[in-house]
Amino acid sequence: MCWRPPCGTTTPDSGTTSLGGDCQLDLSTLTKEQTHHLELPLEESRGHLVLLVTLTGSAANPTTLPPDDLQDGGEILKSYGVLKSFSDMKDVGVVQVKVLRAEGLIAADVTGKSDPFCVVELDNERRQTQTVYKNLNPHWNKVFTFQVKDIHSVLEVTVLDEDRDRSADFLGKVAIPLLHARGGEQKRYVLKNKELKGRSQGVIFLEVYVVFNPVKAALRTLLPAEQKLIEDEPKVSKDLLYQNIVRVRRCVTVLFNFTSFINSCFQWESTQRSLIAFLVFVAVVWNFQVFMIPLALLLLLVWNLFLSRTRETTDTSMEAMLEWDEDDKEETESRGFLDKLNAIQDVFISVQNALDQVASYGERLKNVLNWTVPFLSCLAVAILCLLAFLLYLVPLRYLVLAWGINKFTKKLRDPYAVDSNELVNFLSRVPSDIQVMQYRELVVDVGQTPSKRKRTDPS
Repeated sequence: MCWRPPCGTTTPDSGTTSLGGDCQLDLSTLTKEQTHHLELPLEESRGHLVLLVTLTGSAANPTTLPPDDLQDGGEILKSYGVLKSFSDMKDVGVVQVKVLRAEGLIAADVTGKSDPFCVVELDNERRQTQTVYKNLNPHWNKVFTFQVKDIHSVLEVTVLDEDRDRSADFLGKVAIPLLHARGGEQKRYVLKNKELKGRSQGVIFLEVYVVFNPVKAALRTLLPAEQKLIEDEPKVSKDLLYQNIVRVRRCVTVLFNFTSFINSCFQWESTQRSLIAFLVFVAVVWNFQVFMIPLALLLLLVWNLFLSRTRETTDTSMEAMLEWDEDDKEETESRGFLDKLNAIQDVFISVQNALDQVASYGERLKNVLNWTVPFLSCLAVAILCLLAFLLYLVPLRYLVLAWGINKFTKKLRDPYAVDSNELVNFLSRVPSDIQVMQYRELVVDVGQTPSKRKRTDPS
């Protein structure tokens, strides 16, 4: 079977489309249940077309497990052992997802039923189950296996309703960070809405089993994250702008409170506190060494580890901040002012994204210190220990010289090297408060399960 995707451009004013070229793809040569990243040259034209093609959704043998089930051990587990830590650094691990069934889904059809199917995504990999027609409690029993390139990736499972004459209707969604996945045990997840900020209707039963090499995962954390090729375009949102402003205000408030505390010590508002601060200041300045900087951050991480184990880590202020109106408000625009409105929209989106980045990095730094993701906090502890050890043994000038030589010669050694910052790459793997809320599992309401409704129904 051959597929011939056309490629062209559309003129905004007239709405006409001009053909820029086409190409052919033999689908019979592609492996099923695997996403293929293809670059096809255009015929009778310059350039090429980048495609992500996955042959999936087949109903044949839906309950058949892979030849090597991850939970049964085997060669797959050995291939990600400690002895394989420095072979094929891009292959961090493997994840096996078993999409079992769902209960209590939304009735999307006028008949009071739905035609649900599941789409499972990990980075740029995508799989799909078969469709179960006319059912609100479908059983898929489908097993998918993904190669893990980054242990900080998030597995997204979306339940959709199939419609032959139009696009599929959304029924629910869950997002599961790979580091949160448990050892292959069956678990019930409450479905959320599209933005992953509120509850949808129904639950889904999944088994997620992850095997990865911790050394490869740690080294991969310091490299740039893989960019998703398919992303939704950013939209202007008044509520999102307000939310980002609130997030920035919360981070600034923390800095303001810390500055106020320092000033209160200078003003001797509390004699005991100011005296202790003065003695600590004199002792630190008199005996200061550079290795004390990562050592102080290390002590802060350890202190927050003990605090996180002795108190509830749920941030109620974060939950209150995330309560905004989820209904999209329709905005009408006049075509006579289309250019001006587009310019205003671009500025609006730029400010909105800038506020989001500032707030996200502040929240991510806080989440490293709060041990929100233990793997990343442990990695920070290891890096700080190594940095403190190097700064203790090696003079700072030699380390700075080695860093400068590396930066200056990096482009000479590898002309195609991507310029990146290891600290920024590390923080990009840490979830912000918004992502923590999106990945948080909802509590199952036992009183709303289908079996409970049947028992309480008077009829």
